[in-house]
Amino acid sequence: MMLNDFDGLLHAARQQAEPQRLLFVFARADLPESPTDDQHGRHARGEGGTLTPVLCVDKAPEEVASFIALANESANAGMTWDVAFVAALEGRAGIAPSSDEAAQPLRLMVNAINDGQISRFAAFDREGNPLQFY
Repeated sequence: MMLNDFDGLLHAARQQAEPQRLLFVFARADLPESPTDDQHGRHARGEGGTLTPVLCVDKAPEEVASFIALANESANAGMTWDVAFVAALEGRAGIAPSSDEAAQPLRLMVNAINDGQISRFAAFDREGNPLQFY
């Protein structure tokens, strides 16, 4: 599915046949250890670097009013981030997954991001614009 913005993702999650639980991992863009001059330059332009997860949370789509509300909530947690990764966990038989059921998929999501395996997640910048990684 092609996303134009975060609100489109929320709308799609709310329209699914089975209830969803959204998984969020917020990551900070950092320089790698012992960066080269080229890496410094690319990082300064918002390119390259490493992504370090700093915060994760799960929510029902109805608990997220908008990207601005989600960003404000993350700011209240005191964490600085550059990319929000999102995945959905589908319920069964009309019952949405609980936070307990989301814990393991969230850990797997954090591990995948740490390993650079980010292509299966939706990603948004701090303004809620979708990101694509090449």
